[in-house]
Amino acid sequence: MPASAAVPVAVCQFAPTGSRESNRERLAELVVAAAARGARLIVFPEYSSYFVDPMDDTLAANAETLEGDFVTTLRALAADHGVVIVAGLVERASDAAHVHNTVVAVRGDGILGVYRKQHLYDAFGQKESDWIEAGELTAPTFEVAGMRFGLMTCYDLRFPEVARTLVDAGADALVVPAEWVRGPLKEHHWTTLLAARAIENTVYVVAADHPTPVGVGHSQIIDPQGVVLAGVGVSEGIAVATVERAVIERVRESNPALQLRRYRVSPR
Repeated sequence: MPASAAVPVAVCQFAPTGSRESNRERLAELVVAAAARGARLIVFPEYSSYFVDPMDDTLAANAETLEGDFVTTLRALAADHGVVIVAGLVERASDAAHVHNTVVAVRGDGILGVYRKQHLYDAFGQKESDWIEAGELTAPTFEVAGMRFGLMTCYDLRFPEVARTLVDAGADALVVPAEWVRGPLKEHHWTTLLAARAIENTVYVVAADHPTPVGVGHSQIIDPQGVVLAGVGVSEGIAVATVERAVIERVRESNPALQLRRYRVSPR
């Protein structure tokens, strides 16, 4: 990648609901606002197409395909504003009782990347696997203006090998749509793990969460040394910052940890 590559990115923190139409309308408003602030890549949370708490069988009833209304809307917005959009959707799975927790990256001319959540949130009293079918072990990346971005989702953040496989696939930045559920120490875990994935891989992390009261909020753009460049608090909002290839190169010159690794990551 060219050392001069730089991409303004935005994280849009909003609270999806059980109305797919309302979610698309709110997402469109946020795209307009983020694009007006110069963003070339706009990132939305997990479950942006449809969300209910607690999860129930309406997830399957409201699941879509990658050719459905949600992705079609994303592509139209991306075309209208000359941006790339990343967002989470509830996608149809292999049986009628489950769905995929999917993240798509789209441009006006098509889908750039698809990621289906690998690690399901069966923790802290929750059981996502009752409703969600896990995705295959993949490391999807896509390029925007000379920077390469890798896709992962929420609970995957607790498994550092997911980030490592994306970086090994060439990612300069990790894109993390999330619905990081509130609870004891959960905000601390969220912010700590985001910084850790950035520091250990010397990459940017671009993370979009739901606001309170369900999520912890604190959507952030973090640099390769773990410094928060821009972020949102606990309410809805947008944060914008520029990710730069030259910064990654400078950090890696002083900390060549990736080149000095003695272990490789392989799927179980």
